[in-house]
Amino acid sequence: MINTQLPLVDLHRHLDGNIAPKTVWELAQQHNIDLPGNSLEEFTPHAQIQGQSSDLLGFLQKLDYGVSVLADYDAIYRVAYENMADAKAQQIDYTELRFSPHYMAMAYNLDMAEVVNVVADAVAAGSRDFGVKANLIGILSRTFGVETCMKELKAILAHKDKVIALDLAGDEFNFPATMFVDHFKLARDAGLNITVHAGEARGPESIWDAINLLGATRIGHGVAAIKDLKLMDYLVENNISIESCPTSNYQTATIDDIKKHPLRTFYNHGVNVFLNTDDPAVSNIDILNEYKVAQEILGFNNDELSQIQKNGVKAAFLTEIEREALFASKT
Repeated sequence: MINTQLPLVDLHRHLDGNIAPKTVWELAQQHNIDLPGNSLEEFTPHAQIQGQSSDLLGFLQKLDYGVSVLADYDAIYRVAYENMADAKAQQIDYTELRFSPHYMAMAYNLDMAEVVNVVADAVAAGSRDFGVKANLIGILSRTFGVETCMKELKAILAHKDKVIALDLAGDEFNFPATMFVDHFKLARDAGLNITVHAGEARGPESIWDAINLLGATRIGHGVAAIKDLKLMDYLVENNISIESCPTSNYQTATIDDIKKHPLRTFYNHGVNVFLNTDDPAVSNIDILNEYKVAQEILGFNNDELSQIQKNGVKAAFLTEIEREALFASKT
């Protein structure tokens, strides 16, 4: 299924969407925080998706339990470090972990800049301990509005040497890219790469705006791109990659049938598309699951799956020297 002679990457992976139910339950017990259920077994279904949610916002509510127990910086450190242990367990060679400082800080009014600092320290320690290369992507949580996102951006830029890119995530429908042009200009001026959630809850125009207004060179999900042939051609001609997350797209009801996922359409059109988990703890999946979906449901053969692995490495926010070293580590 995966080619073990090629690097396995997961670049659209939310650190704050990958907090194991067991960890959530233990942190809640530690800090006397109420959760639904009287045991881990009773709580777990509340924090993990079962089948398909009604919409994206219904899915996002599942994530809230994970951040609701981040009562101090030790908790922040723990969940970030455990993300690296998970990456190792899932056979990942390189990952880009994205997180929203405001989302992680808000339940207990933690300092957002210190959240960035602690996450960076924990991921660096996990990278050393588990032998998995990682970089961090800061998220602006558009759902909380323009002013909160500007504070979030300032917290990220305070540690811009520890963050490789900026993302925009959350309620795409009600908070379009047009509201965040100033934020992303500041990020680009600071030297950050840009990836944006787009074409998940809105149409192709959202993807155009992510590219033209925010400077995105990668698009998270991008499902709606297949509705616009000119956009599809533009993605190919300008080497703009699609971070594809099939299981998540089904679970959020972005697509109604996983057999109709546009991964094949992207691939056949020549778009640099690759597989990712999105929120693995909430979705209860790992990256190998996504390759299994691509093979068994979407009909990709082994050669095509190997190309998707290569596409992921090509899309990674790495220097050419780092990219070559990643390939060399597998030979």
